[in-house]
Formats: sequence, structure tokens, C-alpha cells
Amino acid sequence: MTQKELLYVEDAVEHETNTIDICNYIIETVDDEELASFMKKEVKKHESIKQKLIEKLEECSNE
Repeated sequence: MTQKELLYVEDAVEHETNTIDICNYIIETVDDEELASFMKKEVKKHESIKQKLIEKLEECSNE
């Protein structure tokens, strides 16, 4: 993976972190349980994506 591609993946990890933080904020502040439940599912989805990106970065650092 090129340096530029690595930077894109690092940016994607940061994007996922921000998305998770925003979702968690919404969960804490919203009164609608249905919306909170939906956002919790979104957090899990974005945590999974973030973990896959981190694993990819680790793979590249071991090469």
C-alpha cells in the first residue's frame, strides 16, 4: 500500500471515530427509545468498520 493510500485509511479511521462519537452523543441526548436503539446499531456498525480499517493498517505495518 502506498503512503497516500495509508493516509486515506488513517483518515477513514478518524472519520469512523467521529461518527461513533456523534452517534453516542445522540444516544445520550435523545428521548426517543426507537431512535436511540437505531443509533446503537449504527455505533456497532461503525465500530466494526473502524476495527477492519485498523486491522488493515496493522497488516501493512507488518509488511
